[in-house]
Amino acid sequence: MIKLENRPWIRSLALIGTILATIFLLWRSDEPAVVSNEAAELRGKGEPDGFVVNGSYTSYDEAGNLKIHFTSPRIEQFEEGNLATMESPRAKLYGEPGTDPWVVEAENGSLLQNENLLYLTGNVRVVRTIGDREATLKTSSLTLDNDMGTAYTDAPVEIIDQVGVTRATGMKAWIDQRVLELNSQVEGRYETVK
Repeated sequence: MIKLENRPWIRSLALIGTILATIFLLWRSDEPAVVSNEAAELRGKGEPDGFVVNGSYTSYDEAGNLKIHFTSPRIEQFEEGNLATMESPRAKLYGEPGTDPWVVEAENGSLLQNENLLYLTGNVRVVRTIGDREATLKTSSLTLDNDMGTAYTDAPVEIIDQVGVTRATGMKAWIDQRVLELNSQVEGRYETVK
């Protein structure tokens, strides 16, 4: 057994080796990751890099309040573009504590993870409940902007509730404030409650 206190040059050599290894690792950490195209060539260009079956995602705000609960029977992840596609996505979007969530459903979804945008297409439905009154918004496409807390579309929308039907072209909603703004060509039919 070699005693290091009797051999200062071994300690110095070990220290220099550790410092050189640390400098090398720090230098290499700044380089972009090398992406191998071999895996993409094997699976094909249109195939996902990974997928999740029966996925479920839950998000909370800084105070620990539930913000989003999201499910999908299949989610496919594509590294290029940092994109995830979803089949039959369903999400509950929570606002202030104690209020009912907005329920959002669609046939398909695409999440641009870098921009934090979710594009929903195909029979998009948003169900909002206030007390004992339920309203359903239907459209062909809808964008959810998680950073801004908004949902919007330029497509035709139809809002159905207990007292009538409202149609418009385009809308924007602020999820936390529970505010909905219809853009243009707004028309409605309402029945008086007796």
